[in-house]
Amino acid sequence: MRFLEKAFELYINSSIHVSLAVVAFTMITFFEHDLLIDTDLLAFVFFASVTGYNFVKYAGIAKLHHLSLATNLRLIQLFSLLCFIALIYYSFQLKFEVLVAAGIMGLLTMFYAIPIFGGEKNLRSLPGLKIFIIAVVWAGSSVILPLINAGKLLGIDLLVDFLQRLMLVVVLTLPFEIRDLNFDNERLGTIPQRLGVNLTKVFGLVLLFLIFASDLVQNNFDSTEFLSCLVILVASAFLLWNSSREQNKYYASFWVEAVPVMYLGVYLLFRFFLPQIPS
Repeated sequence: MRFLEKAFELYINSSIHVSLAVVAFTMITFFEHDLLIDTDLLAFVFFASVTGYNFVKYAGIAKLHHLSLATNLRLIQLFSLLCFIALIYYSFQLKFEVLVAAGIMGLLTMFYAIPIFGGEKNLRSLPGLKIFIIAVVWAGSSVILPLINAGKLLGIDLLVDFLQRLMLVVVLTLPFEIRDLNFDNERLGTIPQRLGVNLTKVFGLVLLFLIFASDLVQNNFDSTEFLSCLVILVASAFLLWNSSREQNKYYASFWVEAVPVMYLGVYLLFRFFLPQIPS
């Protein structure tokens, strides 16, 4: 039992779980736009996510509540190195345009962790910006990259998809910011620090409603896309509303970050196991 607990901690702390979430979002884009599944791109997104997250968490800027990871740190560093090597390999399998877009998001990730304004200031330290940088990188990786990879023109509908994904990621990040009220420096100016916990939850619900309204305009109310989105919006609202400063250790890092995987599962259920629902 102790071994399983340690293995689970390593699964979470090595960013495998969150990286699978990004891959799940990317697969949803493939399905919703009837694109051929590109395993090279999915592998690239996974290894880039592991590398990026572990770089941010363990490149010397981690907060004090991460110090308990020291016993597993060497293993995580080795795993990250192997993922980086795999990332380099899969980058040679992708189009130049995809690499340019991925490079922009990579720079955002790097400057999120590395000081660029002199002293110790990085993008993460800019008041109120942290959550939106995360959302842009997630939405870009899971929406923009597969569409560029497929040669799709980025029109209004695709922009709406990007904004919907961005807003959903913001909502899913709010439970983390609520949890981190106990640790974050007040100068970060996170949404819960500015609005308080209750108004932060209301803000998240407003974003979920905007996703609901825009998706209803885009899709029929009985379509696979809308129904699966509706299920996930309800689940996200539930998780957001029940988040707190004293939440369970894995409430955000496992359950909230499992929402994209749940989204993919619900979408596949509606699309392939309930054929009476039009796709």
